[in-house]
Amino acid sequence: MEKIGQMYRVCACKSGALEVFGGFSQRMKRFKKRLMLLGKILGFLGLTGCVPAMSGTEKIEKVRDGSANPKISVLFIGNSYSFGVPRAFAKLSRAKGKHVSVKQSTIGGWSLEKHMTQPETLEKLHSRNWDVVVIQDHSLNPGSSEENRREVMDPGVKFFADEARAMGAMPLLYQTWGRRDGYPPSQGKDFFEMNERVRMGYRNASAQAGGIAIVPAGDAWEREFKAGRGIGLYHEDGSHPSAAGDKVTAAEFYRVIFGGE
Repeated sequence: MEKIGQMYRVCACKSGALEVFGGFSQRMKRFKKRLMLLGKILGFLGLTGCVPAMSGTEKIEKVRDGSANPKISVLFIGNSYSFGVPRAFAKLSRAKGKHVSVKQSTIGGWSLEKHMTQPETLEKLHSRNWDVVVIQDHSLNPGSSEENRREVMDPGVKFFADEARAMGAMPLLYQTWGRRDGYPPSQGKDFFEMNERVRMGYRNASAQAGGIAIVPAGDAWEREFKAGRGIGLYHEDGSHPSAAGDKVTAAEFYRVIFGGE
C-alpha cells in the first residue's frame, strides 16, 4: 500500500467549473493526470458538488421526527463486505415506508486508500449531492497495529468524511466484524478478540477524523454470536457476510440512520 500525503478535494460547482484544492505528495503526482481528466469530465457534465439547501442530516431529522418523508440518497464506498448490504438496506427501508436511493462504489479487496485515488470512485462521489456517504475500509486495517492503522486507514477515513461534509452529506463509518475464527496471531484467536480490535480501530479512526457517527454492525454480529446464531452470518469462507449477515447489518444501518428498530 502506498502512503498518501496531503489530501485533495474535487468539487464540481453549478457553473461547471472545477476547482482542485490541496497539495500532492511525491507519491500522488502519478495520479495528477487522471484527476485532471476527471475534472474535465465532471465540468463537461455539469455535475454539482455544492452544498444543497437542506443537508443530509436535516433531511434525515425530518424523517425521524415524522415531519416529512423525503427521499434519502445513500452512497456506499467499500469492498466485498459491502456487496449485498446496500440492497438489503434499501429493501428494509422501503418495506418500512422510507424513500431511499442507494448506490455503491464497492470493489473486492479495495481499501479506502485505494478508493481515494481512483477516478471511478471520485466521479461517483461527486455525481450528486448525497445525503449519506458510508465509509468502509479493508477488513484487516481497523484491527491492525495503531501505527499501521494511522498510516493506511485514518487518511482515507478523513478524506471521505471531509468530502461528504463539504457537500452537506452525513458521513457514516461502517464498523465491520471479526472473522469467524479470528485472524491469529496478530488480530485475535477468535471472533470476539478480533471483533474488539475492529471496534476500537473504527472508534479511533472516527476520533481522528473529527468524530464520525458509526454504524456498529460488528456489535450486532456479536449479539448474534452470544445468542448462538453467529455462524450463520458468514459465507463459507468465515469472513464475508451471508444473506443473513447482510440482513443483520442492514438492520443496523436502518437503526442508525432512521432510528427505531
